Amino acid sequence: MPKRKVGALDKVDADLSNLQYKIRRDPISYKDDFEGQYSQYEHRREIFLQAPSSATEDGIVSFQDLIYFVAHVADCYPQHTKQFPQDLMKILSTHHEELELDLREKIVGSLVLLRRKGVIDSSTLLHTLFPILISTPSKSLRALLFQKILSDLRTSNANATNHRLNRTFQTVLYNLLSADRASPKGIWAVKLTRELWKRQIWTESKAVEIMKEAALADNEKVIVGGVRFFLGGDKEREELEDESSDDEAVDMGRIKHQMAINKKNKKKARMMDQAVATVKKKERKKKQPHPLNFSAFHLLHDPQGFAEALFSKHLQNTRSKLNLEQKLLVLQLVSRLVGLHKLTIMSLYSYFIKYLTPRQPSVTSFLASLAQATHNLVPPDVLEPLIQKIANEFVSEAAAAEVASAGLNTIREICVRQPLAMNDTLLQDLVMYRKSKDKGVVMAAKGLLSLYREVGADMLKKRDRGKEAAMGLRSGQRKEQRFGEEALGEIEGLELLEKWKEEERQRQRIEKGLPAERESDEEKEDEEGDPGDWEVDEADDTDGSGGWINVESDKEIDISDSEDDKPRVKKVKLDSTTAKADEDKENEDEKAETTAQKPSTLATTRILTPADLAKLQELRLSASINFALPASQRKRAAQAAAALQARHADDPLTAAEIEGLASLSKKSTKADKIALSRAGKGDESVHQSTQAKRKEKKEALGKSTTNREKARKKNFLMTLGKGKAKGKRSLVQQGRVLKAHVERGKRGGKRGNQGK
Repeated sequence: MPKRKVGALDKVDADLSNLQYKIRRDPISYKDDFEGQYSQYEHRREIFLQAPSSATEDGIVSFQDLIYFVAHVADCYPQHTKQFPQDLMKILSTHHEELELDLREKIVGSLVLLRRKGVIDSSTLLHTLFPILISTPSKSLRALLFQKILSDLRTSNANATNHRLNRTFQTVLYNLLSADRASPKGIWAVKLTRELWKRQIWTESKAVEIMKEAALADNEKVIVGGVRFFLGGDKEREELEDESSDDEAVDMGRIKHQMAINKKNKKKARMMDQAVATVKKKERKKKQPHPLNFSAFHLLHDPQGFAEALFSKHLQNTRSKLNLEQKLLVLQLVSRLVGLHKLTIMSLYSYFIKYLTPRQPSVTSFLASLAQATHNLVPPDVLEPLIQKIANEFVSEAAAAEVASAGLNTIREICVRQPLAMNDTLLQDLVMYRKSKDKGVVMAAKGLLSLYREVGADMLKKRDRGKEAAMGLRSGQRKEQRFGEEALGEIEGLELLEKWKEEERQRQRIEKGLPAERESDEEKEDEEGDPGDWEVDEADDTDGSGGWINVESDKEIDISDSEDDKPRVKKVKLDSTTAKADEDKENEDEKAETTAQKPSTLATTRILTPADLAKLQELRLSASINFALPASQRKRAAQAAAALQARHADDPLTAAEIEGLASLSKKSTKADKIALSRAGKGDESVHQSTQAKRKEKKEALGKSTTNREKARKKNFLMTLGKGKAKGKRSLVQQGRVLKAHVERGKRGGKRGNQGK
């Protein structure tokens, strides 16, 4: 192909670049040259503004080159270029629809460049670009402006939060949504707010109010965007944070190993310095305090009013334009709000009635929403008809296994949140499904049974209550739950931690040769530093001058004015051993009763360290596991308890959890079994031995071969002399070699790597 000739425009561009470089180095010396180019820019601008749509290609190219040149050196001559930013803003705002694509991008890029140089501020730039973003019909221009606006907001909040700029722009977005609720322009407010929320630039309640206004709009796209923000915005933010924290780690050990073995040069030293800088940067980032990222649900000012407005406007309203899928998203949001904040919307539960049939599309999502909208302050009379309908429609012998499993799981999730919604007769009927032939149904029924063994064992038959529940009912520890009753705000399992601490203290005293129990207040004060616990040993109080006196309050005390009237003391002879044993037993019973009634004061008298909290979690899990089970079952129980603890109260209930083990109900076909067995085995078209696969895996990880593997590949003639020399060694030489081998092993090889 023939070489392209350098045209006049290319030569002008090269001259401008050269002049730009010279001006940046010495602005004063090249002031006249700049003034000449700036006068050319003004001349080209006037010609362009006279007929923007009919400008020639050469004129446009020359004009955009001059714009880019002036933008790069505008900070060197602020007096000459005072009007330059306003000229660009006027051209872009007035003629953005008819501008040529390259010229339009040059103007936008020049404005951003002026912002970075400090010629204009962020507020001016955003107020210029955002009106064009929401009004231009050009898709490419919208994408460019969206990216530039987002980038400028990130840059402005990089070092410190720019509260003034954020408040200004948030007000613009909020007014855009509230001024015209039916306008589709509000979708840009949704996109910008969601992206800034995901990147943790906007984390305050003002951003949540913008999305709240979007969810109450009249345009379908804006509504769905606002609703999806509440349902998935926090998850997106967590995923982005995990991705940024899981960057490719720097293996310092491997780099040091390579530096010690390979030949040292400047490139290797530079790589080492970069790796050290990267590791230090990550360490600094880890030491920084973690930001308090509150969920969008917790930053709402009026969740009750928001939930009622959503329900009445988008679900109850017969003129709503939303389709079934969009209504389901709104219903999920309303149910999350009701369940999380324990709101009261009575008409919501009657709304579910018509959707609780197996033939309803996306019925598991409706069932999950119903379970989410349940909490302990919902009247049981409201939920009882819903549970009865689910049982009638889903749980029957004629229903499919997947349907029965979903129905039982839904009833269980509702009863977890409001156990009083179940009646005895229906519970007995549902528990009988644990004898079904389908595994999914059996597991769902057993889950319901285990739930009511904990929260309502008196509703079960005696044979279904289980050992612990039956003993708890007989001893009176498990009482009937009442509507609206709230548990005490104590830390669960705190008494276990207090008991463990006491046992550890006794064990340490025994190791030191001291008695297990402390004998005096001074000793206790020395150990704990807490003089507030007054406990006096009666054996130490020999003189009767101090200490506490046990007063028997149950007996009548005869008070007489006469000193002669002394009460007669009835002397009874008792065996000393029997009396002491009875006294010890009474003291133990009294101590156990007092301990059971007295709440633990560990949290109010001590600061729990992270180690204490970890031990508390361990004790809590171990106390909830039946250690009489076999080891395999005990391990599964521990894993299930840990998974239950890991689930947060803010986490949504998904349709997959309602379906439960329905996938086990389906019989796998031969193709499914083959696909499952081949999963994770890679490409089987190329046959490889196990050793070759291991070698390939090591090479992929960047690992080298061992010395033994290298010795195997060594040329035989190179090893022949060494082999002959070994055979000719004397006993003295062999002893020296073995002794040197032992010493070399003690110091960690030839290079002495032991302890590194």
